[in-house]
Formats: sequence, structure tokens, C-alpha cells
Amino acid sequence: MHGVEDMWSRLIACAFVAGALFAAAVPARAQDSDDRFAGGAPSGRLRGLFSGSGPIAKTMVSFPANYSPGTIVINTTERRLYYVMGGGQAIRYGIGVGRVGFSWAGVTAVSAKREWPDWTPPAQMLARRPDLPHFMKGGIDNPLGARAMYLGSTLYRIHGSNEPDTIGQEVSSGCFRMTNEDVVDLYARVKIGTKVIVLR
Repeated sequence: MHGVEDMWSRLIACAFVAGALFAAAVPARAQDSDDRFAGGAPSGRLRGLFSGSGPIAKTMVSFPANYSPGTIVINTTERRLYYVMGGGQAIRYGIGVGRVGFSWAGVTAVSAKREWPDWTPPAQMLARRPDLPHFMKGGIDNPLGARAMYLGSTLYRIHGSNEPDTIGQEVSSGCFRMTNEDVVDLYARVKIGTKVIVLR
């Protein structure tokens, strides 16, 4: 009798371990198959919002006083974005910038703000990457991340990212990407009409 009970105990334990191993393997398989473009609802908005902090910490730094408080200054060479606080200080954030051939410079302004923005890749991007979806609902898997600030009448944005490890790199098609944590912080500070100066 004890032998039968021991056998059942071992079978149940093996089934439990096998189930746990299967559950652990499923996310790895999904990650390998690159399902980042499968969508994701912003319901449960904090789920994944701050997962994976970027490699560059937000910090307060000294900054030239000749910029008005509230101005955004982006230095693409440094791969840093500065939000001017005044009094010779600014908040510095790490950003991802346009890769070679996609970087730009100029003066513009924030023309719109969106939480959990939808993403419609432009025709030029779809021509380069026909594997991309033609439309993607906003959510935690969306490449635009948790927030987006649109720049002038262009397609360029300052936005979050579902790939925080790319911050500090030349990776985009001209947009400026931030970690979701940082973009939520900046978004709360920025108003429509905020001046944005992009430097090389």
C-alpha cells in the first residue's frame, strides 16, 4: 500500500515540475518568435510599464542658463534629452536617436500628446520593412510605448519604447525614444507648444 502511495506521490511531483517547466518555456518561445507586433491592451496600464529600466539613469545636471525653463534640448551626438528647469539646471534623460541617414536637427514644438498611442508605420517604413503591421493599437507591446509627444507637422515623435535596452543607441527612423518610465515623467512636464531644439 505504501508503495502505491509513494508511486502516486512521485507521479504528482513529476507532473507539477513538468508543468512548471512548460510554463517557464512558453514565454521564451514567444520571445524567440518575436511577437512584439501582436498588440497589447493598455488595460492594467502599469503592467510592464516600468519593466526593464534603461541603461541611462535620469538625473539633474547643470545646464546653460540661456535656455528658457520648459524648453526641450535634444543632443543627438550625446544621445541625451534635456528638459530645462531654469536656474542653470536641467533634467537629463537617455534617448535612442535616428540611425545613420535618419538623424536631423532643427527647432520645432510639441504639437500633440498621446497616452498609449496607436502606431501606423509610414509608407517609407513599410517599404523597407514589409513584415511590419500596417496598424497597431496602443499598448505595452507597441513600439511607441506608454506616451508620445508629436513634433510639429512631422511624423517625428518623442516616445516610449518596448525595447528599453536600445536607449543610448542610433536605432530609430528619426524619432527619439525613451524608456517608458522616463517618457511618462517627461510627458507630465511638457505642454502643447513646448519648444524643442534638436542639435547634432
